[in-house]
Amino acid sequence: MDKNQLAIKIKELRNQKGMSQEFLAEESGLSLRTIQRIEKGESNPTGESLKRLSNALNVNPDELIDWVIKEDKKYLTFLNLSALTFLFFPLLGILIPFILWTSKKSQIKNINKLGKDLINFEITWTIVLFFIPILLFTISKSRLIDTITFRTFFITIVLMYVINLIAILLNTFRISNEKNVVYFPQIRFLK
Repeated sequence: MDKNQLAIKIKELRNQKGMSQEFLAEESGLSLRTIQRIEKGESNPTGESLKRLSNALNVNPDELIDWVIKEDKKYLTFLNLSALTFLFFPLLGILIPFILWTSKKSQIKNINKLGKDLINFEITWTIVLFFIPILLFTISKSRLIDTITFRTFFITIVLMYVINLIAILLNTFRISNEKNVVYFPQIRFLK
């Protein structure tokens, strides 16, 4: 979060509303010294402080945060490509992007949509991947299909990996062209 940009916006909003620093401190429940340090860009307010400031300034907390969100296409690309860790172990394709997303959540433009869509897709993909052996075994035992060979099982798993790989690479291309990511199918675990 860019402290200087946030400092300017808070001071600007405070002045527009005709508030003194003392009044803003009183209304927000923050100390006068904290308000002064935030407005000088000497400190970065916590999430709780941002909520208090937005309430006192009568603005939506997201609006206050949006003013300090920066664009970082490289980080979005890195976040998206981090899902390739599924190639080593499927759960890594969820865990690594989740860690990267939460560490920069609400600080980079479009990161929340990318993070949620990517993680929802990877969770859905992982669930399907783990249910394929159970499904194939059940189908073979129910005799709906005479035999399911190891080859069928192997081809199905490889196809699942290829689908995931293509989805990640296509969305990396979409990010580089400043288009919205499209991860499908996905169950909306994160909303």
